[in-house]
Amino acid sequence: LMILAAIGLLVMHSAVGGTDWRFADQTRNFIVALCAMWVIALTPPPIIMRLAVPFYIVGVLLLLGVFFFGDTSKGATRWLNLGFTRIQPSEMMKIAVPLMLAWYFQKREGPMNTLDFFVAVLLLIAPCLLIIKQPDLGTALLVFGAGFCVIYFAGLSFKLLLPVLIAGVIGLGSIVAYQDDLCDDDFDWVVLHDYQKHRICTLLDPSTDPLGKGFHTIQSTIAVGSGGVYGKGYMNGTQTHLDFIPERTTDFIFAVFSEEFGLYGGITLLLLYLLLLARGLTIAVRAPTHFSRLLAGSITMVLFIYVFVNIGMVTGILPVVGVPLPFLSYGGTALLTIGIACGMLMSISKFRPPVT
Repeated sequence: LMILAAIGLLVMHSAVGGTDWRFADQTRNFIVALCAMWVIALTPPPIIMRLAVPFYIVGVLLLLGVFFFGDTSKGATRWLNLGFTRIQPSEMMKIAVPLMLAWYFQKREGPMNTLDFFVAVLLLIAPCLLIIKQPDLGTALLVFGAGFCVIYFAGLSFKLLLPVLIAGVIGLGSIVAYQDDLCDDDFDWVVLHDYQKHRICTLLDPSTDPLGKGFHTIQSTIAVGSGGVYGKGYMNGTQTHLDFIPERTTDFIFAVFSEEFGLYGGITLLLLYLLLLARGLTIAVRAPTHFSRLLAGSITMVLFIYVFVNIGMVTGILPVVGVPLPFLSYGGTALLTIGIACGMLMSISKFRPPVT
C-alpha cells in the first residue's frame, strides 16, 4: 500500500506538471485516507458488523436525498450539499452494500433457501437503481459487483448464473455483429441513455468520431503505446504535457504512467496490484467468521474490478465508464473509500475471536 501510494503521488506530480493545488489536494486526500484506514484497522470486526445496518440505511437515505435535492453538475445529479460540505453518497455504498450483505448472511449462516437469496438481491438492487438514476453507471456497476461477490461467496449456485452468462455472450455478439444498425443515430437502445450508447459504439470503432466521442480512447491508447518498452521518462510524456490525454489526473492516469514508464513500469504496477489482491484473498480464506470471510472476499474483488475496468477502459478494451484507478487517480471520496476498505482487511487480518 505504501509503495502504491508513493507511485500515486509521483504520477500525480507529473500529470499536473508540478506541485499545484491538485497535487496538494491529493496529498491531503492520502493523509485523510491513511487516518481513516488506521482507525478502521484498529476497530474489531464485531464492532464493524454492528455498524452495517445503520451505515446501509444512512447510505440509502442519502441516495434518496440526492434523488430529490441533489446538486447537478455536467448533466449528472450525484452530489448532496450538506451546507458545510458536498458529498457523493454513491461512493459510500461501495462499502455499505457488501457490509450489509455480509451481515445479512452472517445472521443466516447455514443452509439457505431461495427466499434468503431473493432478499439479498433486493438489498443489492435498491441502491443500484438509485445510483443508475443519477445517472452514474460506472459506480452502479462497482456497487453491484461488490454486492454480487458477497452473494456468490455466500453460496449462490453457479448453475443459476450460467443462463445469465450465455445471455451476456449472445448480447455482446449481437452488438458486434449488428454494430452499424445498432449504432445508427436514429436507433433507440431504450434501456440506456444516449451517452451510454455512444460509449459502447465508440469502443467498437473510435475512428467514427476521432475528435469527439472517440477522442478519449484514441489519445489514451496512443499514450500507452508511445511509451514503448522503457517509457519516455518521468515528466517527459508528450501526450500528457501537450494536453492530448483527457482527464489525465483521474480516469486516464494509467495512460500518463504507461507513457512515462513504459511496458516494464506497467507490468510492475500490475504486479503490485496482484500482490495486494493475493493478500486480500489470503485474509479472506483465513478469516475466523463467516461475516469476515464474505466481507474480505468482496472487498478484494472490488479492488480487482477497479483495476480491471480502469485499465481496460484506458487501453480500449472496455467502454469509458469513469472508474478511478486505486491509489493513482485524483479524488478524495474514492481514495477515502479505498482506505476504509483496506482498513477493514487489516482489521479482519489481525482479529482473533476470544476462546470460549
